[in-house]
Amino acid sequence: MSRLAQTDGLTDIQQEILSTVRSFVDKEILPVANELEHKDEYPTDIVEGLKELGIFGLMIPEEYGGLGESLLTYALTVEEIARGWMSVSGIINTHFIVAYMLKQHGTQEQKDHFLPRMATGEVRGAFSMSEPGLGSDVSAIRTKAVRDGDDYVINGQKMWLTNGGTSNLVAVLCRTDEGQPEGAAPHKSMTTFLIEKEPGFGPNPTVKGLTVPGKIEKMGYKGVDTTELILEDVKIPSNRVLGGESGRGFYQMMDGVEVGRVNVAARGCGVARRAFELGIAYAQQRHTFGKPIAQHQAIQFKLSEMATKVEAAHALMVNAARKKDSGQRNDLEAGMAKYLASEYCKEVVEDAFRIHGGYGFSKEYEIERLYREAPMLLIGEGTAEIQKMIIGRRLLEEYRIQG
Repeated sequence: MSRLAQTDGLTDIQQEILSTVRSFVDKEILPVANELEHKDEYPTDIVEGLKELGIFGLMIPEEYGGLGESLLTYALTVEEIARGWMSVSGIINTHFIVAYMLKQHGTQEQKDHFLPRMATGEVRGAFSMSEPGLGSDVSAIRTKAVRDGDDYVINGQKMWLTNGGTSNLVAVLCRTDEGQPEGAAPHKSMTTFLIEKEPGFGPNPTVKGLTVPGKIEKMGYKGVDTTELILEDVKIPSNRVLGGESGRGFYQMMDGVEVGRVNVAARGCGVARRAFELGIAYAQQRHTFGKPIAQHQAIQFKLSEMATKVEAAHALMVNAARKKDSGQRNDLEAGMAKYLASEYCKEVVEDAFRIHGGYGFSKEYEIERLYREAPMLLIGEGTAEIQKMIIGRRLLEEYRIQG
């Protein structure tokens, strides 16, 4: 086992879970990741294997058929999976966020209906906030849901749905102005809707007016489907409002994104660790001037910096997860973890790429894939600039001077 990115204080169960996942990654993901990624092929066999391991229900309570594990266990599992192929961790992440939102905010009927099937992976989740032209300004959402008797009618267009095609449950954030006084803050007029659909692309056969146009072509983060979502007079029953009450969607989504940021930090840790492994292995195999390049001081400096960044990112990620598990507010820690892990991931991957020299530019080498994957972490679950805003505001709250 690698000396880097170790976590003290884990239980025997946590260690067993991580050992099982690590073995699965080494045997089932790493040998096929490059081939599937280059083909942009959905990893069906890998997903089925993760279902058998119970990963889709890792944090779902035991009463609903899940494993009832902590956010820390989940984050460390994601770190291992991302080390194998980041796209697989993305398939799990959106599912996990929707399951978490249901567990925390759903009505009892919603929990009973969805969570047991989510635990097995029969129901797989996607969540949708972003829209074309929206960026990080969630308060400017234009997709609107209007009350129509016992239903809501939704019209709008959403963007950047991970698992948009393969999922059969989507949590969609919409504007609902009912019951809000004129001039009310925009975030108080938002509602999360739970939309059940058939997997696939094009007009949905079970939800009239719902269309998933197709996969968005990306430079990296392939295999997992990223899509748009078009809603034209889509009718949703009021019992599919998350939590049964309108106007609470912004807070529900932000709670989900907060734990999602820990997930993105874990992904950054996993990709960075894999890049370090590739870099230090290649440096011992490649010879120049009569000796392995690992014996050149310049390369040793790179390796030492890379390893230190892997350790620092992992420590912040673990701290953020443990803070959330303790029931404490963790937006500061999650923002720091996400910011540092994604930035360090980019830097570690680039250094490993440089160590590989010209071969790093070849698709035969795994580092080429990592080099295209790392940039997604810089923008997923909020850009570095958004994280800095969150961190800065929270620091001013904590260190506000009196008088």
